[in-house]
Amino acid sequence: MTLKWLTVVVATVSLTLCATGNAVTLALNGGQLPLLVNLLALVTAGTSIILAVLAELHDRLNDRLTALTEFLVERLREIEAHTGDRNTGFVEGYLLSHGQEAAVVPFGRRGRGAAER
Repeated sequence: MTLKWLTVVVATVSLTLCATGNAVTLALNGGQLPLLVNLLALVTAGTSIILAVLAELHDRLNDRLTALTEFLVERLREIEAHTGDRNTGFVEGYLLSHGQEAAVVPFGRRGRGAAER
């Protein structure tokens, strides 16, 4: 059971027990449950309702992030399909036009800085 529905059940049970307890106490004694019991039931129900709302907002945010991620992945695949690998053709053309002497040469070692002297 998800957090949202679990908190809804807790809030419902809490309010039902509070109302039933007050009704039974009123019928038997002509009074009501102690204030602490009523406050505890109301705080439990209120906290549960707040958690249910936060859980729903979290689910909605998660759904939106999932949809956004899927959209971005699909868009990147579409861009890749249309673009191809144009740089490969450029490099191959450059190497063919310059012959075998167009080898890749690494940079030489850099000079020593003032701190190493």
